[in-house]
Amino acid sequence: MKTTNVRKSPAFDGRDLAACQPVFDTLLREAGVTKQSEEAARMAAIVVELYRQGVRDPEYLRLMVEGARGLFKQAKTGDLAA
Repeated sequence: MKTTNVRKSPAFDGRDLAACQPVFDTLLREAGVTKQSEEAARMAAIVVELYRQGVRDPEYLRLMVEGARGLFKQAKTGDLAA
């Protein structure tokens, strides 16, 4: 009989939630989305999944979620270096 080693994700606890919540709140505020919306649910799922995968820096986590959801702010003409 062949066995497969299946690695379970560690439990998501209160400390993890405390780390993710400010990022999620910022994303909601910047996107103008309510917590009860489907978009908020998608963003929350992405935040949690990225966090579980090891993304711990709040700014990087926010940027990755924005990229995944297509929420990047439009750069002004003078903001980009030629």
